[in-house]
Amino acid sequence: MMDLDDIKSAVSDELRHFEDFYQDALHSDNSLLDKIGRYTLKHKGKQLRPLFVFLSAKCFGKVTDSTYRAATFIELLHSATLIHDDVVDDASERRGFASINAMYKNKIAVLAGDYLLSKGMMIALENRDYQMLDMISETVKNMSEGEIFQLEKAKNFDISEEDYYKIIEKKTASMIASCCAIGAVSAGATPEQVQNMRQFGINAGTAFQIRDDIFDYQPDNHSGKGYGNDICEHKMTLPLIHLLKESSAIERTLIINKIRLSRKRRRTVDCIIRQANEKNSLQYCEEKMKFFIQQAENQLNNAPDCEAKKALKELMYYCIKREV
Repeated sequence: MMDLDDIKSAVSDELRHFEDFYQDALHSDNSLLDKIGRYTLKHKGKQLRPLFVFLSAKCFGKVTDSTYRAATFIELLHSATLIHDDVVDDASERRGFASINAMYKNKIAVLAGDYLLSKGMMIALENRDYQMLDMISETVKNMSEGEIFQLEKAKNFDISEEDYYKIIEKKTASMIASCCAIGAVSAGATPEQVQNMRQFGINAGTAFQIRDDIFDYQPDNHSGKGYGNDICEHKMTLPLIHLLKESSAIERTLIINKIRLSRKRRRTVDCIIRQANEKNSLQYCEEKMKFFIQQAENQLNNAPDCEAKKALKELMYYCIKREV
């Protein structure tokens, strides 16, 4: 498997140019917003989503100004989402650094997130990128609907596997799907090609989420995310859904009560993980993840053969097999 630097080499010039676009987008005449923008840029992460945009574009032609605007809009949306998530989760850190809400309190953090999202919308409107605006607006709607639906269903621990896939498609996969579709649009791909890339993103994004779910049930994982957090937060991820499905009515009640009522969280986490292994829940999740990976590969095989297509496939595997 290629490392991230090797994958980025397919669009290295474009990524360097993108830095200027993104830095300009984060600038504000308001000193506090500009300070938050510079802080966001300093702790920007790996910027995998713009990478999906550029590689998808190069699968169907040349990277254009529209591609840069699309990548910028996507990254602004992602940054806004992270800021809002930290407020909702009352998180004090993001990627090992103080979160915006920890530094400036919730009200400013929410407004800063709104500002970043509005900047992305303005970039699209000012350049008449109406198709881009339509696609990303749909993504924002889907992400919100997915989050609300998950919260609604999770209260009673009654999320079915079908519900789970609906939630993941809206919450996680829709962002990756949008990256791939918008990248293709910006390079002049046909509607059929755009839809194909969107479906690639849906399947790849679903596989990514299942991998994250598995990590939470692996104490020895090397993802850097620890383990047991989803269990402690009562999240209905695929391992827990499968565990409950494979348990008797009495076992199911005991598991749910244990998660809801136990104050000795580490002991509860270890117990749930042990039961999940006994019911082969992680093996089941691995098989499902492989299914979605294969579906994503099938979609990507329809794209023209090129260096970017190879890099896009490697990027998918990098995200799924990541250990950092």
